[in-house]
Amino acid sequence: MTTTRTRAHAALITGATSGIGEAFARSLPNTTGVLLAGRNEDALRRLAAELSAPARPVATIAADLATDAGRDAVVAHAATFGVDLLVLNAGVGRFGDFLDAPEETLRQTIAVNVVAPTVLARRLLPAMLQSARRTGRRAGLIVVSSAAAFAPVPRLAAYAATKAFDLSLTEALAAELAAEPVDVLALCPSATRTRFAERSGWRGGNLPGADDPELVAKAALAALGRRRTLVLGPVSGALLGVPALARAAFAQGLALVLPRQ
Repeated sequence: MTTTRTRAHAALITGATSGIGEAFARSLPNTTGVLLAGRNEDALRRLAAELSAPARPVATIAADLATDAGRDAVVAHAATFGVDLLVLNAGVGRFGDFLDAPEETLRQTIAVNVVAPTVLARRLLPAMLQSARRTGRRAGLIVVSSAAAFAPVPRLAAYAATKAFDLSLTEALAAELAAEPVDVLALCPSATRTRFAERSGWRGGNLPGADDPELVAKAALAALGRRRTLVLGPVSGALLGVPALARAAFAQGLALVLPRQ
């Protein structure tokens, strides 16, 4: 069956209570059901109340993606919600020297930024692909990486490393799934007006020229199905756009020559 790019029927958004995740939830058409995942149950309920519309399912799942139990809960809810668009946005990080970071903080960064998107994609994509083949509607996967994924970043060493993982994983998935009815996008924003700086311990406020989260989300939704990596930012977009295209082409070339097991 030939698949067509249509608006998502139902989307799972992780890290949905603020920043880019909230912007994704607000930017999706009101015909798209949304499953909002995050740690703040009150904030989830408030957002769900704002997004509710006639004939539009809106659900929430309060879960800590740093834990097995939290990841299991999100997967279970997404499976029953009929998700055909994954927006894996949740991310944490700590600003400061690596050796000053508590080990538990580093473990949490890796669990949320690396383990969670890996597990959620691996568990949910097979059913999404099966549904897409059956219905003729393309599935979608957006993984929120970062412009920091393209280079080592002192004092954000672990965070940048996890985002490099996210970028590489998503590029490889896009190449592996090129013939499947799913659109895959690695989203790499630069500085964005979110609470990440505050939560990370950065005391300088948002960086000059930081993007609006709504613009980031809308750009990603517009790019899904049209490109595999989207780098945003007045400087990062110009500097990293060509390397992003080269990386995607390299991954596709490897997918064509490496044998399947």
